[in-house]
Amino acid sequence: MCGRYAIHTDPKGLEFSFTTKNPLANIRPHWNAAPTQILPVVRFNPETRERSLDLLRWGLVPHWAKDLSIGHKLINARAEGIETKVSFRQAFWKRRCLVPADLFYEWKRERARKQPYAVALKSGRTMALAGLWENWRDPSSGEWVRTFTIITTAANPLLAPLHDRMPVILDEADWPTWLGETADHRDPLGLLHPYPSDRMRIWPVSDRVNDVRIDEPCLVEPLTPA
Repeated sequence: MCGRYAIHTDPKGLEFSFTTKNPLANIRPHWNAAPTQILPVVRFNPETRERSLDLLRWGLVPHWAKDLSIGHKLINARAEGIETKVSFRQAFWKRRCLVPADLFYEWKRERARKQPYAVALKSGRTMALAGLWENWRDPSSGEWVRTFTIITTAANPLLAPLHDRMPVILDEADWPTWLGETADHRDPLGLLHPYPSDRMRIWPVSDRVNDVRIDEPCLVEPLTPA
């Protein structure tokens, strides 16, 4: 699964990397982004034919949900069968998005404890994680809430010792297909595969990342051996 990540690239940098066109939102850096938080997501508007950088709540809430609580269970969506699962099928065909991430965290059990690791691209570029988004209307207040989930697939050989799943990372050449910008009729399911190990790197970090209340730059620094 992918339950924690960092996105600290400034809004102008995200605008440049993802060629978004809307006015920039007030986006603060996150070194320990967690479910239920409001985080930047890239979406495509078929009417304006432009990408936008928007703030959505992490944890997908389908339009038929009674309340927001289901979002805690839907922070991730397994790629296998995603096109037919009740919680995800409408969003998969109509509301795909990109989730910018500078790195994500994963944990490896080592004896009696779990050691957290940071995972990033060797290039240092911001990753584009495959995501889905949804609109949900609160029945009590009438307020609209926009939420998202991150799609996962089988782990590549680099990450397999940490966990059997990893988020789907999309190459820039595949962004138009995933966002539905093109009419090339490529099957978006074909993009949901593990990212190559030789283009990624991992390093151990402090277990302070376990505490969602801690959101500091030092969390991403390599762990100094005792």
